[in-house]
Amino acid sequence: MIKYFYYCFRFVFELLVLPFLAVAALISSRVGKRIDIGLGPFPLINNIYHKRALELAGYSAETFVSQVWHITSNFDVRFDHHWLSKNILCRKLLLNLYIFCWSARRYRALIIYFDGGALGQGSAFLWRLEPYLYRLAGVKTVVLPYGSDVQVMSRSPNLQFKHAMAVDYPQHRTRHAHIQAMVDVWSSAGSHIVGGCEWVDYMHHWDTLMIAHFSIQLPELARNEPRLPPRSGPLKLLHAPNHREIKGTRHVVRAVEELREEGLDIELVMVERVPNEEVRRLILEADIIVDQLVIGWYAMFAIEAMASGKPVICHLRRDLEELYVVTDLLQGFDEIPIIRANACSFKEVIRTLYVDRDILVAAAEKGRGYVDRHHSVEAISLVFSKIFAKLIGPPEGTVENRAC
Repeated sequence: MIKYFYYCFRFVFELLVLPFLAVAALISSRVGKRIDIGLGPFPLINNIYHKRALELAGYSAETFVSQVWHITSNFDVRFDHHWLSKNILCRKLLLNLYIFCWSARRYRALIIYFDGGALGQGSAFLWRLEPYLYRLAGVKTVVLPYGSDVQVMSRSPNLQFKHAMAVDYPQHRTRHAHIQAMVDVWSSAGSHIVGGCEWVDYMHHWDTLMIAHFSIQLPELARNEPRLPPRSGPLKLLHAPNHREIKGTRHVVRAVEELREEGLDIELVMVERVPNEEVRRLILEADIIVDQLVIGWYAMFAIEAMASGKPVICHLRRDLEELYVVTDLLQGFDEIPIIRANACSFKEVIRTLYVDRDILVAAAEKGRGYVDRHHSVEAISLVFSKIFAKLIGPPEGTVENRAC
């Protein structure tokens, strides 16, 4: 009952503020914007790397967040420090309205996710109008998926993943209709939509297809010489069970326990809810990185491991590989230097790797080159430069923007 009254109050409140938001958007369309591209308001570590990619392409860029998570807090503008965040009533009713007006006036374009921008957080109906309000403000929106923002499970062909989501996140079902609506609204009204990973299962349109938009700063890792897997002796596995059923953690644990009972010298290290710097340190100390066995594609954990010269085990769905090969994003089915395994085959894969260490060495040696081609800041910068050149023009100072 309390939720119902709050929603009714929120609905009426948003009806009253909507004309002011529209006027603010119109005013914003007529003023010069200080920065080319803003990235926010969700505190995703991807945005830090994407900012570097945009700056490498010559654009001015800035990250902004309404809150921070445990992974990192290294963002340019943090509204959790703003005075509107200090009072719960102001935070619930006014903060996101302020962030919207502020971002509409400040940026020529935005990189956001299917959760939406500031108005996508906790609003009654303004989330449906947000892409149109940004359009009214003259702000171009590039919409990227990251995971749960697009995962409409009724659209997924992966039954194991459906089960895993039901186990790990049973409340996800209550957001099903909202997530589906957000995907459809932004797919229709966003200026440019990017697809990739297994996210394509849930999307009905994209303007640019990527293997994944994740990027990483390779030079930062070059200072630490990677240690190749040992040719014999014990093996240390590293696994991050932040989503235990989705990652297939129980299958990993059971396989390692059974192999150790058979006499194989294997150590399993589990890491979760630690800063990204600590994750990187543990990656360098491990022999094999175990990503996930259920979803069907890889993400940042695997990318950071490959960039560090470590072999990665992950489940890659064949139909997704076919998509990226057919669209020429991959040169062939053997380009991704990831050792394939799923929940059923993981134990036998580890048994094979324990005996044949050459497989590990080969995967480790190819990983950094693959990341350099597809996930380095430089590689993502090339993709972003093409997208934003179409939306807001080439960056200032380039030949195309010089006066005749």
